[in-house]
Parts: sequence; C-alpha cells; structure tokens
Amino acid sequence: RDTVEGLRDGKVDIVIGTHRLLSTGIDYQKIGLLVVDEEQRFGVRHKEILKERFRLIDVLTLSATPIPRTLYLSLMGARDMSTIDTPPPNRLPVQTSICAYDERLIRNAIRRELTRGGQVFFLHNRVATIAGMKERIQSLVPEAKVVIGHGQMDRENLELVMHQFVEGQADVLLATTIIESGIDIPNANTILIDRADRFGLADLYQLRGRVGRAGRRAYALLLLPADLIAGGDARKRLSAIKQYTELGSGFKIAMRDLEIRGAGSLLGTKQSGHITAVGFELYCQLLQQSVEHLQGKKTFKRADTQLRIDFIVYSESAWTGQVTKAPAFFPRSFGPDPEMRVAAYRQLASARTEKEIKTIEKDWRDRFGRFPEPVKNLITTNLLRVVASSRGVQMVEISKDKLMLQRNGDYILPPGGKFPRLSSQHTKDKLFQAVELLKTL
Repeated sequence: RDTVEGLRDGKVDIVIGTHRLLSTGIDYQKIGLLVVDEEQRFGVRHKEILKERFRLIDVLTLSATPIPRTLYLSLMGARDMSTIDTPPPNRLPVQTSICAYDERLIRNAIRRELTRGGQVFFLHNRVATIAGMKERIQSLVPEAKVVIGHGQMDRENLELVMHQFVEGQADVLLATTIIESGIDIPNANTILIDRADRFGLADLYQLRGRVGRAGRRAYALLLLPADLIAGGDARKRLSAIKQYTELGSGFKIAMRDLEIRGAGSLLGTKQSGHITAVGFELYCQLLQQSVEHLQGKKTFKRADTQLRIDFIVYSESAWTGQVTKAPAFFPRSFGPDPEMRVAAYRQLASARTEKEIKTIEKDWRDRFGRFPEPVKNLITTNLLRVVASSRGVQMVEISKDKLMLQRNGDYILPPGGKFPRLSSQHTKDKLFQAVELLKTL
C-alpha cells in the first residue's frame, strides 16, 4: 500500500514489480521509462494495456528470444533494436544433443556429471508423473540423491528442496519449468529435457541457459520419443537449438523461430503464424511494398541490373593485387564471421535506392569503422547498379574503359553514336565516373 501511494504521489523514483504494476488501480504521477524484462512471457492482453496506459513514454523490452511478431516489428523498422553479442567472461558454449529417450543414455549422462563433482537438472514437465520419474532415475543411478521441485509444492518444501540443491546436498534436481529462469547454480552443468518436442524454441533456449554458467563445459540432452526423431516442426525447433550453440545465439534462434512459425498478425492479436509457401524474405518484401503503397510513398522495385565490369574482382580468393584491377568484396580481415559477411552482401543486394545505399554505408561505418579499399568499391558498384536500375538500364558493361548500357536488349547510344569512355586513371575513380554518367540519362 505504501508503494502504491508513493507512486501516486511521486515519492517513489524506481519501482520493480510483476504484472501488478499494469493494474488500473495503480496510478503514476509522472512515469518516463518502462523496462519490460523477459518480454516473450507477456501475452497480447498485457501488451495492449502497455500501449493504452503508457503511450508517450520510452519503453525498453528485454528478451534473449523475442517472439516472432515482436522481432519482425523490429526488423521492419517499427521498433528500434539493439543486440548484445558479448557473453560473460569464461563462458563456454553448451554442447547440445538430440536423442531418443534411452535410460542407458540417461544413466551415463548423470554419472558422467557426478564423476566430475557436478550436479544435474532433469526436466520432466508433468506433475502427475514426476514421482514415478524420480523412482526410475533413482533405480538407474542409486548413488545419486534425487529431489523434486515443482510449482504445486507448498512454499516451505520448495524452498527446502532448492536450498538442498544450491548447497550441493542433492545431486539431481527433477523439476518442471519452474527452473526456466532465475536459477543460477554454477555447479550444475548437465541438463536433460524430457519430451523436448513439447517446448518452444524460446523455452528450450532458456532451459539450456540454466547450465554452463561457470567456466566448465556443460551438456544439454534433448530427449524425445523415437518416432519423433525423423521430422516435423518439433524436429526443426530442436535442430535449431542444436545448430546455434555458440554464446549469444538467442537472436539467431529467434530468427529461426520467426521462419518456422511466421510473423503472426501485425495488426491483430496473433503473435505468430505461418507465412505459407511465400517464403520469409519475399513476404517481408511484399509487406514493405504494401505499407509504402498505403503511405502514398513511391515504391521502388528491386534493382536487378546486371554488371559486367572488366576491371573489378568480386572474389577475395581471385584477388592477387593486380594493378589494373580493383577489388570489390567484404574481406575476411574486415568481417571474420561468415554469416555476418553473407548478411552484409544480402543487405547491399536488397537496396533499391541511392538513399538506401547511403544508409547502409553509414550503418557499416558506425559498426566496423574505416573501410578498406575492397569495401569502398563494393559499395560503389552497388550504387552503380541502383542508379542504373532507377533509369531503366538492365545491363551495365564496362570493357576497355568503354561504358555500354542496355535497355530492353538494345544498346543505348548517346548523340554521336559512340559509347562514352571513362577517362579516369585510377580504377576506383572509374566507378564514380560511371555513376555520374548514368545520372545524366
């Protein structure tokens, strides 16, 4: 009661709470910032309350694995997004395996962890059968002390169980999803998840994050019935979890979840939904074009102009430092992560206007710093492609300093009937000269 009155009177500067803070019975004198942790746990109703009650304040939502609609709203620019990729020091990736349910495997995994002095999480998300599961684990590993923890236990017993496990007085914690967040036990470095096919990607990612919180190799075993090993959406989710094991991979897992489940209804209440056979990237392009059309903006088609330039080398492996050639690629020394380089190429290839090229250039400069020569040329060649496309040119060919343009299969000849020549001595300057000549069309 004192806290509620303090909020109404403006005497409380910072308040930390649950969904109760969204209730209509709580008034705020002058709220300026709302921070929502674990955003993926909020349903549509609570998000609508947020939008209605706090329209003119800054809102920061935090999530390791945002739900599909929230992620897509950020990708399309409706919300700003920042990512934290740097993990805490001394963390090692969790080694993840997908396995058919096998009691021999369970016994070996538990004993391996106990042998190195560690503890084990075993997740069984059915309270009705959790006692029977305890008996099976106890029979498999008689030397281990197994304790049970779930949300239907009374508070005192649950606290006693958690205290025993934290203090190392129990070897295996057999629990439901109550361990999904808020649990930090550095000595527990193996987790077995029974019927992993029944969990979403975000849940699996959070559960896997319960182990590997110290400088020791951790293991996650995703157990499912043998008949579900082959395929289906459940298998896709599990494969994504297995694929993205590196630290800070929550964003990639959320992106995969978006592709599997779809972005949902952006204007309705559905927070996920299939994109059917259109495909994720094409769906994004079509949606962006529709939004621009409704806003009355001029829509630009994808720049599909082909470039044939005899002095440009597009591959780092083919570049040998020739004086008469110019490199145009994203070098490994500038971006060592292959996925990041692919994303950079895709970003440039999707640019449709000169303004978008400039925006990408500014973004890269902020992220990577000073550009090496190959990146400068890569940006300029894509600028050439975009400018040519905006003028209906379908082919730009530069051969022996001669600039030749094609439209509808025919060469475009300037007055005088001769193709213009690029007079610049340096290869990088020739690209800029070609851009300027195209702008005169």
